[in-house]
Amino acid sequence: MVNGFLENLGKFEIGEKEVNSLSPLVLAYIGDIVYEVYIRTMLVGRFNISAHKLHVKAINYVSATAQAEITRNIISRLTEEEQIVLKRGRNAKSSTIPKNASMIDYKYATGFESLIGFLYLKKNFIRLNQIIELSICSIDRKE
Repeated sequence: MVNGFLENLGKFEIGEKEVNSLSPLVLAYIGDIVYEVYIRTMLVGRFNISAHKLHVKAINYVSATAQAEITRNIISRLTEEEQIVLKRGRNAKSSTIPKNASMIDYKYATGFESLIGFLYLKKNFIRLNQIIELSICSIDRKE
């Protein structure tokens, strides 16, 4: 069953040229999902607690405020290309108004999600995993 899922996902491959031409907000759209699934999976593996408590813990990693902090903590460890993708996402004009974060944090979070989406769509899974692990460590150190 899992192989079927992965095989079907492969039908929707996006070429490198197309990934490079995607809007930063489109990259953030997919990056948001990829990062959230990773975090939720990590938390389920770490804790045997209720779904509500898992959700509360997830907020520490996935909120705009947390992602902005992550971005500030890891930006110096990014490659030049990754920093460019992050900055494009951060500077993208969005019509969304953040509810629970400052506009600055929201923009940094969008940049972070753009980077995650970029690495995912490029299938650079080794680097994607490194960035997410850096992100988790950044938040875990704070707690």
